[in-house]
Amino acid sequence: MADEKMEMGEVGSSLMSSETKTPPARPPNKFERLYQPCLGELVGTTFFVFIGCVSVIENVESAGRLQPALVHGLAVAVMVACMAEISGSHFNPPFTLAIYLCGGMEMNMVLPYLASQLLGGVLGAAMAKGMTSGENYTKANGAAFALLQSNDEIGGAVFGEVAMTCLVTMVVLLGAVNAKTRSPLVPFMVGCTVIINILAGGDVSGTCLNPARAFGPAIVNNYWTYHWVYWVGPITGGLVAAALVRRSSECLFGTGEYHAVSILYPWASPQQWPTWESRPGGGINQLPPSLGGLLPLHYAAAPGRALLGSFPMRACWNSQR
Repeated sequence: MADEKMEMGEVGSSLMSSETKTPPARPPNKFERLYQPCLGELVGTTFFVFIGCVSVIENVESAGRLQPALVHGLAVAVMVACMAEISGSHFNPPFTLAIYLCGGMEMNMVLPYLASQLLGGVLGAAMAKGMTSGENYTKANGAAFALLQSNDEIGGAVFGEVAMTCLVTMVVLLGAVNAKTRSPLVPFMVGCTVIINILAGGDVSGTCLNPARAFGPAIVNNYWTYHWVYWVGPITGGLVAAALVRRSSECLFGTGEYHAVSILYPWASPQQWPTWESRPGGGINQLPPSLGGLLPLHYAAAPGRALLGSFPMRACWNSQR
């Protein structure tokens, strides 16, 4: 009887151990590396622009700027949280450029991201046109940025777009890309920054902050008056933010090094974790192309989830060791 119990115990132990075995790691396929992040950017930007345009077209006049501000801020927060581990949740060309300049993504993914965002802006604006009434759509100029009416307003509008885009981009870079200051509350922080920017500067420039948000309605409604303002201002603001965070880290953080965001490899086993190679003053430029995630949700290395990347180090992917 004792022998039978011993035998059953051994069988039970072997069954338990087999259940806890983790499946072998699988390297990402081409779809996951290249196409899935772009699809995430396309879907996220589409719904962000769609919701934002509808909020402007159907805006109750008594609500003023409050309704569009809340809708844009909450929409971007929700989409950032949902798409974070798929594409990094950029949805904005200045964000993509700033993240690339700070080492968060590969150069060969920049143009596909930008194209996905602009196409998403057009699709979102087209969806908004199909949903809303013709009268309201015409009255709101299709949610295009039609606030500027004279050259006298251009200076303040451009400066406002530069300053406010710089602010929200710094929130992204400091809250999600800088290892010393990153926070899991980044979706909330970015959403709140968008809300306060629209409330503060809505009467000056309309507070675009995002060329994809301006480009979609301009295409669908064929409205191009002062459209260039909403490219020059936000892109300049994003570049200024990247320069401030990347080059002024000594003043901001008391160190001469800028530590970039950790990049996650969800499929990586401990044997596939990367090796490191020092490169003073460098960036992360050896990562697989689609892995420059903006908002990773895990900040500690764990089995099956390797934690990578910080300036001034270069990650060298090594799946052979």
